[in-house]
Amino acid sequence: MFPISRIFPTAILALSLAACSAVQVGQDFDVRTFEAKVERGASTRDQVRGWLGAPASTGVNVDTGGERFEEWVYYFASGRLSDTSAMRVKMLQIKFDQQGIVRGYNWSASDR
Repeated sequence: MFPISRIFPTAILALSLAACSAVQVGQDFDVRTFEAKVERGASTRDQVRGWLGAPASTGVNVDTGGERFEEWVYYFASGRLSDTSAMRVKMLQIKFDQQGIVRGYNWSASDR
């Protein structure tokens, strides 16, 4: 058994180092390239997958008129845990109709 007086300082040091480390969540993607290539009403799921890779998540979006869309979500965040105000975050949501055609998309990003 290790005495608590030896374990506690080691745990504090490990947590302190982790707080200073860089964090990255998701896979980075270029929204501007996507916007330059995508054609609403013409681009397909396969094309989007070719440009951006596999989505981070998928789901269903039902609009106010009851129409159902498949929704793909891409996200990326990076920064330091010690300074979350400098985090860089972006997210892209793409809606596909039942035939797999892009019907709309929404993206947002931090200003950093």
